[in-house]
Amino acid sequence: MSWSSRLKGIAPFRVMNLLETAQAREAAGHDVIHLEIGEPDFPTPPPVLEAGQAALAHGRTRYTPAGGLPALREAIATHYAEHFGASVAPERILVTPGASGALLLASQLLVESGDRVLMADPTYPCNRHFMSLAGAEVDAVPVDEHSGWQLDASLVARHWQPRTRLAMLASPSNPTGHMLGLDALRELAGSVAERGGHLLVDEIYQGLTYDMPPVSATAVSSDAFVVNSFSKYFGMTGWRLGWLVAPEDAVEPLSRLAQNIFLAASTPAQYAALAAFRPDCREILEGRRRELETRRDALLKGLAALGLAPSLPPQGAFYLWLDISRYSQDSEAFCLSLLEEENVAITPGTDFAVQGGERHVRIAFTTDVARLEEAVARLGRFLQRRQGMA
Repeated sequence: MSWSSRLKGIAPFRVMNLLETAQAREAAGHDVIHLEIGEPDFPTPPPVLEAGQAALAHGRTRYTPAGGLPALREAIATHYAEHFGASVAPERILVTPGASGALLLASQLLVESGDRVLMADPTYPCNRHFMSLAGAEVDAVPVDEHSGWQLDASLVARHWQPRTRLAMLASPSNPTGHMLGLDALRELAGSVAERGGHLLVDEIYQGLTYDMPPVSATAVSSDAFVVNSFSKYFGMTGWRLGWLVAPEDAVEPLSRLAQNIFLAASTPAQYAALAAFRPDCREILEGRRRELETRRDALLKGLAALGLAPSLPPQGAFYLWLDISRYSQDSEAFCLSLLEEENVAITPGTDFAVQGGERHVRIAFTTDVARLEEAVARLGRFLQRRQGMA
């Protein structure tokens, strides 16, 4: 069978194969510590769950407008005003089936065959794949601790080409957990605007920050396209709900795309999400953010004792990006061996990086401190054996 040529550049998400292997080991009776998947162990906050149940009980299951429930768009706009000092009209917000729905709309609007897109390397692989499916070529710009693991204004200036149409970044990022401050975002937006391009910012980990306050590109540019989600900070992964903030002149074509691609996001999920902005829910979410910071610090302490802590600790999200080159030049084999020998599941860097992924791994601190400390102890035993074999 011959399939579309569009699939040729779409690599499998290797972490899903690792997860399948880890789950098989669990089924066989092994005690597996899961640090591979980007989903914390917190349940949906009770106010959100109750609002979703009430929506179903009251029959709120019919289509909403393609752009989303008006009350939810208003709530998101108020969120930007109250927390980021950004003036975003509700009409500029389109509610989507997950952040993936927002990325699909943005990619179909902004790029076409032959266009080029600047993106940090490493980055979340689906960001590259959405652009590839739209026909664009992705220029993966290597970043490291010297650039704060981020695409910045100087890198945009250095790598912009005649056919470059779009610069995309994620802040905080997956897999490194690093972010750009407000001044850096402003400089980046200016650099892209000077070149007549578009800026697309993935802010799905916004709110999950530790050493600096959360910021938003909406506060520095009304021309930026901004993707966000109810999955990470708001704890609604399986509800599949996100949004896209767009410039005013892009709203009509994006609405047309939404009408034809997915019609509308889940109605019960949208009613549930209204409760995410309530003060009682915010208190729960902030408590969880503080718990994630405690987990991050515990994991950093344990890894430092092993000589593995990153030189630049992550400021947000719930990931650590670790250099394992002292022990392996094959992150996939490293992760599989760690799982088979010590029942600790982490993610190979090859899922995220075009260059250098074989020398890095991602660890998600998405379980409690006691399990993280046990994972570090198991990792220490594993590394000792590898040193003994060298």
